[in-house]
Amino acid sequence: MVRLITHNLLACHAKGCTTNNFPLQLQDAAVELREADFNADFLRGFLPRLEWPALVGAARQLGDTSLPAEQPEMVDDEFLRTLHHVLLEIHVEEGAMVCPNCKHVYPISNGIPNMLLAEHEIG
Repeated sequence: MVRLITHNLLACHAKGCTTNNFPLQLQDAAVELREADFNADFLRGFLPRLEWPALVGAARQLGDTSLPAEQPEMVDDEFLRTLHHVLLEIHVEEGAMVCPNCKHVYPISNGIPNMLLAEHEIG
């Protein structure tokens, strides 16, 4: 399933697409909200690994404006709960992810992204 925690790790790997291939742009996304167990320690540990501008941009593409544009230095419980919602409870069920560089489209169907490339697209 495509959650923003997953989306934040995905880049285009089409042949010749080596720059400006992250983050993939979400397009025509159908979103479902699903409750997930809150784990503050997990979020604190994962926070340094996030590409913050990409996460904020993806959330805004999906209509969620709850994250601040800049990653806060002070991490409190309210912020962690907001981050939890954005990373783990927003699920993209249908739509596509599009490379900002080569415009390759990675379809999302039933919550599963198809990241496979055709033989001629493999680098």
